[in-house]
Amino acid sequence: MDDATSSSSRAPGPKTEELDAALHAMGFEIERVSPAEVTGRLLVTPTCCQPFKVLHGGVSALIAEGLASMGAHMASGYSRVAGVQLSINHFRSAALGDTVLVRAAPLHVGRSTQVWAVKLWKLDPSTKEKGAQISESRVTLLCNLPVPESVKNAGEALKKYSKL
Repeated sequence: MDDATSSSSRAPGPKTEELDAALHAMGFEIERVSPAEVTGRLLVTPTCCQPFKVLHGGVSALIAEGLASMGAHMASGYSRVAGVQLSINHFRSAALGDTVLVRAAPLHVGRSTQVWAVKLWKLDPSTKEKGAQISESRVTLLCNLPVPESVKNAGEALKKYSKL
């Protein structure tokens, strides 16, 4: 996270809203997008909690697939990508009010498939750095699919925000 010291209570910005409506609805904030890394953060609110007031595992999965898909789309030269497998291990919980830091990075970028690792950590409130890792995902995506004419501009927002 390039900016782990910034406020953890800020609202998600227009970048997230433009890049991924579902992540934006959960309150996720995308920070960096590139073919080599996608990062962001989430303040754990009641919207993304399960009944025990901890981050819902499905939200972690949504974040993993969303960030891996963005990175894979860029790494494929803006071909259409589709997730075909998601595996997630949860190590610890993140409680209501915690801030979660996320980093997605490619493990394999091939002509027809990509594999991305997505890690989530709690923000340590005393140091404002990564604290305990809470989960790790592996996302496999097909990446040689044609972009349908009806969504041919799907990659334009990523191009606008990407750091190549």
